Amino acid sequence: MYKVLVSDPISDLGIQQLVDAADIIVDKNPGLSEDELTAIIGDYDALLVRSQTRVTAKIMEAGKKLKVVGRAGVGVDNIDLEAATQRGIIVINAPDGNTITTCEHTFAMMMAVARHIPQAYLKTVSGTWDRKSFLGVELRNKTLGVLGMGRIGSEVAKRAKAFGMNIMGYDPFMTEERAEKLGVKLASVDEIVREADFMTVHTPLTPETRHMIGAKQFEVMKPGMRIINCARGGIIDEIALVDAADKGIVAGAAFDVFEVEPPAADHPFLKHPKIIVTPHLGASTVEAQENVAIDVSEQVLHILRDEPFMNAVNMPPIPALLQSKLQPYFALGEKLGSFIAQSTEGGVQEIVVSFAGELAELDTQPLTRYIVRGVLSHHLGNEQVNVVNSMHLAKIRDVNIVIQKSHTAKDFTNLVTVALRTKKEERSVSGTLLTGYGPRIVQIDKYPVDVTPEGNLILISHNDKPGIIGRVGTLLGTNDVNIATMQVGRQLVGGSAIMVLRVDKGTPKDVLDQLTSMPELNTAKEIILP
Repeated sequence: MYKVLVSDPISDLGIQQLVDAADIIVDKNPGLSEDELTAIIGDYDALLVRSQTRVTAKIMEAGKKLKVVGRAGVGVDNIDLEAATQRGIIVINAPDGNTITTCEHTFAMMMAVARHIPQAYLKTVSGTWDRKSFLGVELRNKTLGVLGMGRIGSEVAKRAKAFGMNIMGYDPFMTEERAEKLGVKLASVDEIVREADFMTVHTPLTPETRHMIGAKQFEVMKPGMRIINCARGGIIDEIALVDAADKGIVAGAAFDVFEVEPPAADHPFLKHPKIIVTPHLGASTVEAQENVAIDVSEQVLHILRDEPFMNAVNMPPIPALLQSKLQPYFALGEKLGSFIAQSTEGGVQEIVVSFAGELAELDTQPLTRYIVRGVLSHHLGNEQVNVVNSMHLAKIRDVNIVIQKSHTAKDFTNLVTVALRTKKEERSVSGTLLTGYGPRIVQIDKYPVDVTPEGNLILISHNDKPGIIGRVGTLLGTNDVNIATMQVGRQLVGGSAIMVLRVDKGTPKDVLDQLTSMPELNTAKEIILP
């Protein structure tokens, strides 16, 4: 018999399959303190939580029999993943349970903003019968731009077609073939901003997507745009949106999320006549709460019975000898993936990982997972991508993973190379561990370098001409950006070259724009590696 403890309020229907199982005993005991949970967890094989219970290292250390911690929801920031991994405890979540409910809330908001429903309701119940002030628009024959074509965005696109809408979709991983299957016109953010009548965002919040719709986009936006955000606060610049609504560029907006939640009492959205808001209700349906519990309960059953399972968010145990040999390369691999993703333009189509030297003798699958996580996290965010699901997320987004091995690593004992092929270009980066110095990036594309992969970097491609280094330094100094280190890589005197600068803080976008406008300088990209 297996014992399962439910320490947060979770739908009875959601855990019914556990209750009905002949080999499972379920105890519901919500509201326990850390000490209270620590005192009893030793009797249980599985723990089910939502967001209230904090599953700490102390609790897991006391859970001598604990095999799995299930989170009935998406986020797992209340669970110490590192402690779970060290003890071989599997942590699972329910990433798909909120898909339909968030999709439907998006449509509720879209219809509400198209027909002024909240405003008309308030005026009607106040005693005023006003049929003239709330002239709306139909969805039929309008163009909907969907930013983010993952699970939720794809479901929105399917339903929008039933309304007779034309769909433009943006996603860094979407292929032409997948777009065609969905009946979606693949487009850039700029094309959607200029051409769509409605726009809805379904991307994670990452440094790349923060304020992806801001003042610059509103300046070229098609007048009369209606915007819906049921994803994450911060994807759309709230202040810039209010300004665009005041100017008549935006005809209406519907937001379920805010940059800071709950919003301040004087937040401009709360009293703006063109903007409707709800208090983060995307996942707030009976069915969604039941679905996440059903999903996680099913996986707990599989794990306890040693059956195949899905949705793990931490690394399963690796044999000790293999772990000892690969562990030093995990951080390097993830940073190489992140570096190449940040330095490359276009949607990712193929990741080629090459292992040379002694690494070629090992099972490098665990290391590959870290590398792929580094690539995908740049686009999807750390919350969505982990070392267990990274390969699966790449597969469902049609990203091809190619592994190559060579016993020769030229000047290094081991060498890891990550090449990224996108719709626009192909680039590569190589790294190794140097005894006494730690992780190093030793080659970017065809250029040899020696760069520590951490902190705020600026990657510059330029022509090898006298004076360029001085002009770059002067421009950055004028803009209060201090250079800590500099590396220059070239193959031929006077030919193409790259420059990698480590700076003390983030580089403002306008400074990067100034760099790219300099003579003989081609591109300048900010790369942030924690």
